[in-house]
Amino acid sequence: MRFLSTRGQTPALGFSDAVATGLAPDGGLFLPETLPDFSRDLPRFEKLGYAELCFEFLRVFATDIPVETMRGLVNASYTRFEDSAIAPLRPLAKNLYVLELFHGPTLAFKDFALQLLGNLYAHQCKVRKETINVLGATSGDTGAAAIHGLIGKPGTAIFILYPDGRVSPLQERQMTCTGAGNVFALAVDGTFDDAQNALKEIFGEQDFRTRHRLSAVNSINLARVLAQCVYYLYAWLKLPASERGNVEFVVPTGNFGNVLAGWMLQKMGVPIRGFRVATNQNDILHRLFTTGEYRVGAVQPSLAPSMDIQVASNFERFIWFAVGRDPGKVREVMQTFKTTGRYDFANFNRDTFTASRCTDAEIPGIMARVHREHGYIVDPHTACGFKELSPDRVSVVLATASPAKFPDTIRAAIGREPTHPSLEALKTCPVVKHRLPADAASIRAFIELHAVAR
Repeated sequence: MRFLSTRGQTPALGFSDAVATGLAPDGGLFLPETLPDFSRDLPRFEKLGYAELCFEFLRVFATDIPVETMRGLVNASYTRFEDSAIAPLRPLAKNLYVLELFHGPTLAFKDFALQLLGNLYAHQCKVRKETINVLGATSGDTGAAAIHGLIGKPGTAIFILYPDGRVSPLQERQMTCTGAGNVFALAVDGTFDDAQNALKEIFGEQDFRTRHRLSAVNSINLARVLAQCVYYLYAWLKLPASERGNVEFVVPTGNFGNVLAGWMLQKMGVPIRGFRVATNQNDILHRLFTTGEYRVGAVQPSLAPSMDIQVASNFERFIWFAVGRDPGKVREVMQTFKTTGRYDFANFNRDTFTASRCTDAEIPGIMARVHREHGYIVDPHTACGFKELSPDRVSVVLATASPAKFPDTIRAAIGREPTHPSLEALKTCPVVKHRLPADAASIRAFIELHAVAR
């Protein structure tokens, strides 16, 4: 299978090259040339465990990796999850489920893709006899998951940008207390969007990018989105057959990658009724899906910091589909947005998306209500998903992170403080981070000094 850039000015690549490249040289994002139809495979998939289902799904895309090699990479990626189901689906009430995506090594949904991506990178280094330097920006969970996918992997170094003081203390410790020589946590001034802009500028400098063999680990990397498709498929297959045609997945999201994965699976023949985009008070996506206007606002620090984003990188992939796969139109939209900070979509096609918005004033009350009514503890991001559930649909709320990562917020809301042994152990570890301005020149200079050599 071949993969195209949304902006149409990069030659089509195979799976491994698209993964290694991350962000396309023309600034676009890779997508499959055609989407497969899995509708006839669903009865066969129903009997599979998580890792086997993931392999059967991804083998359709990773056609340049030998089948048994791919099977081994996938199987190795799901050995560090604490729950045997990997992604357990918990019923809370009639027509209400929670899909728990926090049983991986860093207790967040990002582990599903980044454990796999780390293994794919290590495989490429071995096969191609090359090193790789991985660069990413995070608003919280992506950085820790990316780091823990690559810790100690031969031939790799990883540089993670995060907004200093704008992630939770435990999220920061997961990035800065690894003790690994190939991990560099870069605390930058400003917001996640500032870090993301610097990252994109660096990837736009083709000589530097090629010389250091840079690859992107953010959800702009195609492998991230494809791997995340699988837990939607797994959850859909676990639902009673009578409920599958009426299910709405409720997805806390800021960067749009998580919910995009489910929507793409729907376009691959899985009959999911719809998706609710659940935002916090940084509500660019809520405003988009209710008004058709895509406009940048000021980032407001919140109780759900992983969603403190105003530029949803993965939205470009949805635009590509929405404008009839016309890369020229995508370039027009993205250039207008870059220049003016807004784009008005005439007759915006919301497809099967709805949206909701949850403020900091509302989050603790929702957390308390969920605990009172269901005896269930949710983290502040997942809490955003419990606002405005549709009464006429089966709702599956994605639980994106362990409550133990946000003890202060949980304690204030319900009077209890969840813990986890891996997080408790971090509290006594020394923090190693590198303070930098959020500008491409400073970050580039740091990479020059610390990149793994060829």
